[in-house]
Amino acid sequence: MVVDTETRMVIWNHQGRGKSVLDKFYHKLGKKNCEEIKAVASDGARGYLRSTREHTDALIVLDHFHVKMYLNNALDAVRKEELKKARKQDNAELEGILHCNQRFIMMRNKPSKKKETILETLSRINQRVYEAILLKDQFLEVYAASNKKTASSILRKWIISVARSGMKPFIDLADKFFRKRHYILNIFDHRISTAVSEGINNKIKRLRRMAYGYKDVHYFLLKIHQHCGLLNPKLST
Repeated sequence: MVVDTETRMVIWNHQGRGKSVLDKFYHKLGKKNCEEIKAVASDGARGYLRSTREHTDALIVLDHFHVKMYLNNALDAVRKEELKKARKQDNAELEGILHCNQRFIMMRNKPSKKKETILETLSRINQRVYEAILLKDQFLEVYAASNKKTASSILRKWIISVARSGMKPFIDLADKFFRKRHYILNIFDHRISTAVSEGINNKIKRLRRMAYGYKDVHYFLLKIHQHCGLLNPKLST
């Protein structure tokens, strides 16, 4: 699904995913039109990045919503590891704090009393998850930085902190962020994200549920253009 962030419309879609699929969009767009693309927001998939680099000179921005999702996944991996240990050790207090019904409070970006209470308890009974939450929150300072240079310095310090932590989920993530650091920091050059496409994805899911599914994929793609693209009859002509 390719979305124009200015018109907030689906401009192209195709069954499947990966580099070969996105290549079809750029080929159909043509070399001259590809040169007009200024910035592209992506979830960071290698195929999408390679395809965009090959066909355009656009600034690639690693979508910050996906970055936060990767951070939450790393935190959740640490939480699950410690929860297993707590259950084996019959540690009821720690098990209650790390239970899945508490995970959304831990992952919340904004501070809250509930999160502060969990942090305070974890600082006493489980340093590993406590540090994982702090690492996740520390990374968000990258986006709060006043400029790209400061953000780059914060990111570098975060990677060093992760290396010292010894937590594999975060070490793997830090390696990924180091390789894609330029894409992360590009948001300071062009404020673009995939937020529009995520909203459209929700509309598409609702469209599919209303129809109880589509047997003909091509017809489904056409219906997406009708509801979320330039074929929408509500648009003025």
